Amino acid sequence: MENSTISFIIFLLMSGCVKSREKVRKENMSEEKRKQHFVLVHGACHGAWCWYKVKPLLEALGHRVTALDLAASGIDTTRSITDISTCEQYSEPLMQLMTSLPNDEKVVLVGHSFGGLSLALAMDKFPDKISVSVFVTAFMPDTKHSPSFVEEKVYISF
Repeated sequence: MENSTISFIIFLLMSGCVKSREKVRKENMSEEKRKQHFVLVHGACHGAWCWYKVKPLLEALGHRVTALDLAASGIDTTRSITDISTCEQYSEPLMQLMTSLPNDEKVVLVGHSFGGLSLALAMDKFPDKISVSVFVTAFMPDTKHSPSFVEEKVYISF
């Protein structure tokens, strides 16, 4: 990711722009309960490593941070990218993480680039486990078209 993108993410997160509705309503809760669990989802041709500057900053503020590798990405050597044929397969690590969360835990999803498609799938499948999703220069599919619709339009325009 470019430095300007990282700076923008840090600005959003540290300025308090990313708050759940519950956080705003419960001003009197303890400081520990105010901390968020951020799930950072990389874009195409990247891995969890691309969040190496953002992750420690959020952790220094006391937040829990999970940066994961999507299927056949980053350090995931269990599969080749040629084995992945759908967005659902590509997003499996995120779906597994979301499934493993306790029912009463809500996360802040942050996705970059192609990771936006994975965020959209997670938002559709786990709406009660997500307090907010942040699309950082990311694909943001709509509810009328398949997730590949945006990608197809991009390729057609070139």
